[in-house]
Amino acid sequence: MGGKVKQETKPARINSLDALGPYIGQQDNAKNFVYISDIPQLCKDEPCMLGVDEAGRGPVLGPMVYGIAFCPLSKKDILKSLGFADSKQLTEEKRDQIFDEMNKKDYATEALGWAVEAISPNTISMSMLRRTKCSLNEVSMNSAIGLIHAAIEAGVNIAEVYVDTVGPPEKYQAKLKDIFPKFKITVAKKADSTYPIVSAASIAAKVTRDHALKVWQFRERPNEEENSFGSGYPGDPTTKKFLGEVDLVFGFPRLVRFSWSTAGNALDKKAYDMEFDDADDGKDAKSKATYGSEKLSKYFSASNNESRKRNEYFRERCLEHVVEF
Repeated sequence: MGGKVKQETKPARINSLDALGPYIGQQDNAKNFVYISDIPQLCKDEPCMLGVDEAGRGPVLGPMVYGIAFCPLSKKDILKSLGFADSKQLTEEKRDQIFDEMNKKDYATEALGWAVEAISPNTISMSMLRRTKCSLNEVSMNSAIGLIHAAIEAGVNIAEVYVDTVGPPEKYQAKLKDIFPKFKITVAKKADSTYPIVSAASIAAKVTRDHALKVWQFRERPNEEENSFGSGYPGDPTTKKFLGEVDLVFGFPRLVRFSWSTAGNALDKKAYDMEFDDADDGKDAKSKATYGSEKLSKYFSASNNESRKRNEYFRERCLEHVVEF
C-alpha cells in the first residue's frame, strides 16, 4: 500500500510577511481578491480611525492594490511606534519589516487591523475598454468604498476616515460623505505623508502588490523567468524589453494592462490587425455573420422577397394570424 500524499494547503490567515506570498500565490491572478485581517476586539469596542490608500495605480503591469488600516483613536501612538510613513518613501526592505511587525507584535495585533483588495490587470483593462466604460478613478473609488463597507460588516467601530485622494479631493469627499454620513471624512492629496493611518494602509497595499508580482504565475508563458518584467513602470528598461515580446495574435499575457497606451502602442507596432463584425457597425452589418455563423434573428423574420410556408400544425387546424379583433 502506498503512503498518503501530503497536500500543501494555503495559509488561512496572513500573520506574517512569510505567509503573504503563499497566500497570494493560491489566488486566481485573473480575478480580484479581498483579504481582511483579524479584527482586534479594541477596534470593535472603541471608536476607530481608518485610512485608505493604493499602490500600483501607474504601472502598465500587475494589479492595483487598495488597502485600508484601522485602529482605535486612543491607540494612535502605536502607528508612530511601528514607524509608519509614506510607503513610496521607504525602501522595500523597510516596508517588509513594518508589515511583518504589524502582523506579529502583540501591541500591534491587539489594536491594529488592515485589509486589501488586489484588482487584477484583467479587471482594470476590461473596465476601461468595455462599451460602458469605467474609468480608473471609478475602479479606485469603488474599491475604497467596498473596503470601508467590508470593515463595517466585520464590526470595526469607525469614527473617522482618511483617504488619499483620486481626482479632486472635494468631490471625492462629498461622494464619501453621502455614502457614510455618520463618519468624519477627510480626503486629501498626499494623505499618506500626512496621516499615519493612511501610511499604514499604504504599506499594506504596497507590500501586497510587491509580493503579488514576485509570485505571479504565467498561464500563457509557463517557462517565463521569475521577475523578467521589472517594476511595471514604462520607463523601466526591463519592462520595456518585456513589452517588446508580443504574441502576434494574442498580444500580451494577463499581467499586462492592455488598456494602457504603452501596451497599445507596442501592439500597434508588432501585432496583427484584427477585425470583428459588430451588429452596430452600420448598413453592411445585416449581410455579415458573426464568426461565420448565421444570426438567430434570421429565423424570426422573412425578407421582402421571401414567402414562407406556414407550419403544418397551423394549417391543419385552420389557424390564422390575427392582428385586429
